[in-house]
Amino acid sequence: MELPLELSPQELRSRQEKGEKILVIDVREPEEVAVARIDDSRLMPMQSIPAQLQSIEALADENTLAVLCHHGVRSLNVAVWLRQRGVENCFSITGGIDRWSREIDPTVPRY
Repeated sequence: MELPLELSPQELRSRQEKGEKILVIDVREPEEVAVARIDDSRLMPMQSIPAQLQSIEALADENTLAVLCHHGVRSLNVAVWLRQRGVENCFSITGGIDRWSREIDPTVPRY
């Protein structure tokens, strides 16, 4: 079954609770992550993604990749770019960390 290009924070949480191996790839900048982050996410700023494609492919061999940014625009661009390069098991988190904070974990600061 093909994975949708975008999943809501609730869909991500539901998949995590079912035990699915999902790695959150945070494509924001380090200064944004310093303000708000999701535990166990991996920082890979958007500009660094092309140079890290090989390591991302290796991560995708063992995990579904959930791409995260502030509001869901950068993460969607990255997910589309990755899929164009054959990384099929990735998706963007709609609404980004802002929606995650509003709907899943209010302890994550909004900015």
